Amino acid sequence: MAFDNMKIIYHCFGGSHSSVTAAALHLGLLNRNQTPTAEELMEIPYYDKTSDSDFGSIRFMGTDEFGNDIYVLGKKSLGNRFSSILMGVAEIIGKQDDLIVVNCMNIVNWSMKLGGFTSRRLGLVAVGRPVVSWGTRKAFSQLVNLVEITRVNAIKKNRELQAI
Repeated sequence: MAFDNMKIIYHCFGGSHSSVTAAALHLGLLNRNQTPTAEELMEIPYYDKTSDSDFGSIRFMGTDEFGNDIYVLGKKSLGNRFSSILMGVAEIIGKQDDLIVVNCMNIVNWSMKLGGFTSRRLGLVAVGRPVVSWGTRKAFSQLVNLVEITRVNAIKKNRELQAI
């Protein structure tokens, strides 16, 4: 029996910082053993580059070495309810075993919130970007841990499906 690859969606408030960094880690675009520079963060697709029209859009980031498709999403203030909504839709269409939804908001620190708001919401990029990148760098080890847990969960889920 053939199985579809997993779809993994990292989501956060704006879909511009923590979820994008987590997806980049998952895809190996960032070295998990070394905190990235602000310049390296800016090289990540979508990092500090989203607009209001991006909210609610599931954006493809790439495919990992196991064939899992990695996505990011900004969901504003829906919190964990958003994970439930996505999993509910997946269940309706019979794809709940193919989806992992990861809320990155518990990693977001005040520097990321303040910098992200200033850069993305107020449009004061020159002021907000250094603050949000500093906050992202400060939260980097937590993001690495979140991604490693997600990767292990995806491997376990794939093995369980293959055992059926």
